[in-house]
Amino acid sequence: MILSEKHLAILRAVTDAFIPAVQSASQSSSDADGFWRLKASDFQAAEKITLALDHLSPQQQQEFVQLLDILGSPLLGLTWFGALKGVQNLSPEDAEKMLVRWSQSPIAPLRQGFHVLKKLTAFLVYGYSDESAINPTWKAIGYPGPLPKPHSGDIPRPIKPLAITQDTTLSCDVVIVGSGAGGGVMAGELAEAGFDVLVIDKGKYGSEQDFTQREAEMIAAYYEAGGTYSTKDASVSIFAGSCLGGGTTINWSAALRTPDYVLEEWANNHGNPHFLTPEYQRSFEAIEAATHVDTQESNHNLQNQALERGAKALGYHTTTIPRNSNGCAAHECKECGYCSLGCRNGTKMGVLKTYLECANAKGARFLVETEVENIIVREGKAVGVVARTEGKMVTVNAKFVVVATGSIHTPALLMRSGLQHPHIGKHLHLHPTVSVAGVYAEPMNPWWGNMMTALSNEVAQTTGNWGAKLETPPIHSGLLAMALPWLSGKAHKEGMLKAAHVGAFIVLTRDRDGGSITLDKHGRPVAHYHISDFDLAHLQRGIAEAARIHLQAGAQELYFPHNHQPPFDLRQGSEALQATLRGMSAWKWRPNDFPLFSAHQMGTCRMGGNRSTHPVSPEGETYEVKNLFIADSSPFPEASGANPMLSIQAMAHFTAQGLKSRFRA
Repeated sequence: MILSEKHLAILRAVTDAFIPAVQSASQSSSDADGFWRLKASDFQAAEKITLALDHLSPQQQQEFVQLLDILGSPLLGLTWFGALKGVQNLSPEDAEKMLVRWSQSPIAPLRQGFHVLKKLTAFLVYGYSDESAINPTWKAIGYPGPLPKPHSGDIPRPIKPLAITQDTTLSCDVVIVGSGAGGGVMAGELAEAGFDVLVIDKGKYGSEQDFTQREAEMIAAYYEAGGTYSTKDASVSIFAGSCLGGGTTINWSAALRTPDYVLEEWANNHGNPHFLTPEYQRSFEAIEAATHVDTQESNHNLQNQALERGAKALGYHTTTIPRNSNGCAAHECKECGYCSLGCRNGTKMGVLKTYLECANAKGARFLVETEVENIIVREGKAVGVVARTEGKMVTVNAKFVVVATGSIHTPALLMRSGLQHPHIGKHLHLHPTVSVAGVYAEPMNPWWGNMMTALSNEVAQTTGNWGAKLETPPIHSGLLAMALPWLSGKAHKEGMLKAAHVGAFIVLTRDRDGGSITLDKHGRPVAHYHISDFDLAHLQRGIAEAARIHLQAGAQELYFPHNHQPPFDLRQGSEALQATLRGMSAWKWRPNDFPLFSAHQMGTCRMGGNRSTHPVSPEGETYEVKNLFIADSSPFPEASGANPMLSIQAMAHFTAQGLKSRFRA
């Protein structure tokens, strides 16, 4: 996106207010690394933001320009009861006051504007690097950046995507749109059974030599919308894979089965008896065998140790998370901390290294960086798709169509293709998540070791089957900067200086009440979501338990996931913490008062026996259009309550067995 010089000047002023040059009494007299003197414009943060805006929809780009117009106008003063000047003409002190007041404003669009600009600025200042130079903040905060490459030269790529140079028509038995946890399994299973399979993905094909471990570069290349996708009001940042292998290429490797109580809900409340059958359990077993799921390489890094240690001190439940990995121990698992940026050792057993390679060996064809525009429907049957790649149209004729583009894009594709079931796009679940960060006396180096191996289900069933899990996230400089509360430029820098000592727990909420996906005027998906009071209460309970666990694990300071709360000194002891936690429900919990994240999108095309309320049958086929199957997280009748990779794969595997039988018949 190209911004005018006027808009760039406004954006530079805003980014410098978020990350300013600071004179601090706590800094060393020499400030040898120059950390305190650095400001956002020294990183060309405004220019990098303009590049990130390329990933937004035209409507979102227009809204961003309107935000800059407000910030650059003298009328800005009316929004924070300050001087009638644009931000570019404010003193640094006044610019900071303006941001603080926006963050706390009763006017929702002002909080939204603050949140969007803070996330972009913080992430790009601390997360960006290139081949020629490391990020100048990293030495000061203790972040090592990319590790030395474990191999030299290129590793052969087994998959050779088709090259399309002109408008083309292709034919196959099954076209699979999307190549993630569900689409990948369908491709491998059906190709192995003799189907002529064509896989289409809008993302890139990345392999070991492509995964540089440079955070901003990898997220821009392999995440949905370059990592910028969020709900319409920007209150939930949504992370999803957009590459060959989908989320399994960049996820955190947690391989948890759907809890039995959730399978019972899906079966009994939604007319899906197959979820309780031995055949469905065999689908789990098949996936676990094919993707090497076990706990043999689930070694706890220091922050996972802290979660387990603190939880056990309180008498809380803990367990070890199985992972789909094979060979991480040979690298002492240090590389695993970067695996959310792609596994450059090839030891993560996502579908890219398992089912897709199997499909390729059996003759499946692949189209990447190719957007499917609509499904071709004739006489009530799906007979192919229309796609576009680099301006060339690709028409695919197929006997069956499998859509596996995730809970955001699958309903959008169905709606663009004319399906009208009233529940398509409804019941969006996100497992809304926050990070509760503890600061420890000893270095935690949370970017090293396995990302997520410890789990507590202590409050997973707080109200019936609803509650929150406690797990750990991978931590790198950009996402840490994005997640830390911003109370002032100085306070945020002080927090970043503690990065090497941070151990974080995430509160992953099984949400009962959902949101929705709609289409904008360009046919792109728009996510709408507002956490309900019911689900917020469970999120808050999880925050409280995470805080107590940090205290028991030995943390000295706590960062609550809330924009208005200063760091809490845990050395005050348990009684002081309890007093703070008792008042937590009274904090303001409006959209954009606190940073919510989602790496798990579910629902929007839920599966069930009642065709009037469920768009997808228990066999995985849409009721509305025959020969159209859905194989991702969108058929989940309700939130899975566990990291959903294995749930998606088992559901896709089961659906594939039925499709095989039908094809043979």
